[in-house]
Amino acid sequence: MNYKIKCIREKMKLLNIQGLIITNPVNIRYILSIPVEGKILLTDKENIFITDARYIEEVNNFLTINDEFIIYDQKDLSDIDNQTFFSECENVGFEEEYVTYSQYENIVRIYRIKNMEETEKIIEKQRMIKDEKEISLIEKACQITDLCFEHLKQFIKIGMTEKQIAFEIEKFFIQNGADGVAFDTIVASGENSSKPHAIPSDKIIKQGDPITIDFGAKYKGYCADMTRTVFAGEPKEEVKKLYNYILKNQLNATKEIREGTSCKLIARNVENNFYLYSYNLIHALGHGVGLEVHELPILSHNSQTILKENMIVTNEPGIYFQGQYGIRIEDTIRVGRLESEVLTKSSKELTIVG
Repeated sequence: MNYKIKCIREKMKLLNIQGLIITNPVNIRYILSIPVEGKILLTDKENIFITDARYIEEVNNFLTINDEFIIYDQKDLSDIDNQTFFSECENVGFEEEYVTYSQYENIVRIYRIKNMEETEKIIEKQRMIKDEKEISLIEKACQITDLCFEHLKQFIKIGMTEKQIAFEIEKFFIQNGADGVAFDTIVASGENSSKPHAIPSDKIIKQGDPITIDFGAKYKGYCADMTRTVFAGEPKEEVKKLYNYILKNQLNATKEIREGTSCKLIARNVENNFYLYSYNLIHALGHGVGLEVHELPILSHNSQTILKENMIVTNEPGIYFQGQYGIRIEDTIRVGRLESEVLTKSSKELTIVG
């Protein structure tokens, strides 16, 4: 049986759930390893995938006998067929973080479900630990991102706009084998860099501007996430000191990222160090990366997660002065038993461009 399905079924037993309906397309891609639309039904006896005619051939060609899926074309199902799938299931789980109330009502009506139960993110939690194939795809996404940064160091010139740089990133990714960008690229210069999620604008890069670039390639569905802050010309001494201070905290946190360490503790250590110097970490220190650029776990003072081997997380401390400038440094990291591997390998030394 598909090992991912086997693990999900074991967790269903712990929740006293005999059936499960999966509609989140990210979770479907995680389970099937192909980007197709539809829904997965796990009943007490069968693994069922319901899709439409556009995907039937692809699914039949890709899924093997070991996956043990029964595949249905949606148009071939009658009301009676739908009502039989969960007929022997006392409790049926649903994705409470994804399903709307309207969708919930339709699921109950279409499948005549006796009792619907929340699943406590069992699939999202399972996705936290990556297998070898997933890790290799994330590594490739990170490699393309690193290559792009090397290109940007030569490409960026004073007088360009933030939008020009963002467009060059997307073009580079496509030309170098990526699906495209993993998320909306952030290019924020000068005073715009004080906004952690700034949108690239027509602002022109000026002499002395810090330029925060938060970007990542997507490769065969899997994401990379990296931030580098570079400088258009020689920065002021106070800015250099702040950059090196943030880098020191980022490197120290990376050393703490390993199996058995609390996400809360890692984030708290950075927050406490910032507090000593009257700085604030205004966002989480990091997050999981995989099929989505923001996944579990979250590295923050609210997290209850203990890191495990082969989780993929980011480490991104930043300091921002409203209306002036900001600096952030971020890497994508594979959690290891004794020490972790930084997958985004671009230099973090203070870099001058333009």
